[in-house]
Amino acid sequence: MAPKSPALGSLAVQAPSLAPKTVHVSPSTCHDMSLFKDLMKEYRKLDDTITMRLNRTTAQFRDRDRSGLGTGNVEDQACAYMWRELTENWKRRTDIIQYCVDVVDKSMQEKQSVLQTQDVDPSTQRRIQGELYTEEVKRNMVHNELTVEKIVRNRSLDAFRSRCKYFEPPHSDPESRQWWDRARDGK
Repeated sequence: MAPKSPALGSLAVQAPSLAPKTVHVSPSTCHDMSLFKDLMKEYRKLDDTITMRLNRTTAQFRDRDRSGLGTGNVEDQACAYMWRELTENWKRRTDIIQYCVDVVDKSMQEKQSVLQTQDVDPSTQRRIQGELYTEEVKRNMVHNELTVEKIVRNRSLDAFRSRCKYFEPPHSDPESRQWWDRARDGK
């Protein structure tokens, strides 16, 4: 009996990850910059491997087509599938970043309001000013993630467009169209 032919792609990509983990982002996640950065790094893996993923997805759709299970143009199907994955991932990351921006901003506002009360003793005032400085650093770091996100999306979009030159999301999918327009406009 002939050995079964190996599946295409690298084992790292093929091996199903353990059951998808649901990450519950809480205010403490936003305040722990190391954890927050690790979370963003994990979510950006799809963007980091987009060319390999496009190759693998195209190969999978081509195999389906050869076995008679595919319908339509293989490249179009692969591009549509990858676009959906990309935009879902972009949305999740944007939601997390925006949530953390709101959490850190609120924390700063609370500390500023405490500082503005007249009945704060000097030692408490110094402690709160130190905490406020720390919050401001966190705030800047979290806000910088919005800029990083734009750069990552633009880079992914360039790689996507190099392979899917004629792809455009369907007009029947307004959310996907919105991501397409935002990415095209560099937002």
